[in-house]
Amino acid sequence: MSDIDPKTATELEAAAFRRLVAHLRERTDVQNIDLMNLAGFCRNCLSNWYQDAAAERGIELAKDEVRALIYGMPYKEWQQRYQTEASPEAKAKFAQSSTGGHK
Repeated sequence: MSDIDPKTATELEAAAFRRLVAHLRERTDVQNIDLMNLAGFCRNCLSNWYQDAAAERGIELAKDEVRALIYGMPYKEWQQRYQTEASPEAKAKFAQSSTGGHK
């Protein structure tokens, strides 16, 4: 791997994060429970991580504010527009996983 200075590395990481968030905004068909069951994280995890990173820097962000940054709209609106009822199988898999009850 080529030598990448820390500033450029941060810029690349930020660009990759923005692309991930944009991708998840486009893929409204992918439910959070499916992400959790397959990857161990979801949109809410991303918003929590963002909020944690802000708090580490002394920046207080409300949960609703951060979720809107990730979802591209208020969370309640996203739920009403795109969230579907999880299948019994998905719920059972989530309950059995180590990520069930994630932060």
